[in-house]
Amino acid sequence: MDLERQAQFEAEVLSRRVLLHDILRRLRGKPNDLLPYSVVSALRPRGEAYKGLQTIEVDKIIGSVDRYGDFDAEFLPKEPHTLERWARLRQAQLQGVEFPPIEVYKVGEAYFVKDGNHRTALAKALGQRYIDAYVIELDVPVELNPKDTLRDVILKGEYAQFLEKTRLPQLRPGHEPILFSKPGRYDVLLDHIRTHQYFMGLDQKRSVSWEEAVADWYDNLYLPTVLQIRENGVLKDFPGRTEADLYLWVSDHRYFLSQALGHDIGPAEATRSARSRVHKNPLDRFWEWLSSRLTAPVG
Repeated sequence: MDLERQAQFEAEVLSRRVLLHDILRRLRGKPNDLLPYSVVSALRPRGEAYKGLQTIEVDKIIGSVDRYGDFDAEFLPKEPHTLERWARLRQAQLQGVEFPPIEVYKVGEAYFVKDGNHRTALAKALGQRYIDAYVIELDVPVELNPKDTLRDVILKGEYAQFLEKTRLPQLRPGHEPILFSKPGRYDVLLDHIRTHQYFMGLDQKRSVSWEEAVADWYDNLYLPTVLQIRENGVLKDFPGRTEADLYLWVSDHRYFLSQALGHDIGPAEATRSARSRVHKNPLDRFWEWLSSRLTAPVG
């Protein structure tokens, strides 16, 4: 078999592999799209630095600057013209042609191709572990990792905005990561901080700055609650959730229980009480439900 025919044969095999890969991801409910570099703007990059020629891991390349529509989530060619280009590159490779390094943006531990998309696809298809690349590294407050999906980037983008608004990295360097399992929750945290700022002002009879409120919220509300969640092993009762998710849940429970008792019960008691509700047996839950229905107002 001559080299052109071999390259065409490999391209046909690859096209079937890409089709099967697409079907499997759809059946599993997973997106099959390469990440566009434009989503990185949500991470609030603060600058970039040229790092020169490096050898990088091919599996950590997860997106493209401008050719993301031509490749699937595994950076394999999914369009006819892309596959044709891949075949020509493969033929050249079989003939001994050496390709120049690609160009990439580095965001955390992940990479986005600036130039060399088809060379990257060739490396991916052949199972190549490393590739030479000219690297431009972005300075971002929240880093990406190679397993991140578009949903993960959206969540991390919201987190980056939260950090920008609160200045938590400057106020509390090395703070505990505040990560949620679904979008829209950082706005709730900001409301918590604004409410905390308001009541701090009432208690201390003075104007409390935003920065002071953020630091006090983290020191006296968020961190103590998270430490109690860890100490009581609450997270294991909620697969797929995060400490920040449970902070909101425990905080709500603390508020309503404190209102009922007439005094603040604190993070430790609130966490233990919230966890005890999870471990009630079905009969206890039934009587609790029945009691609430019998005491509910009519109408």
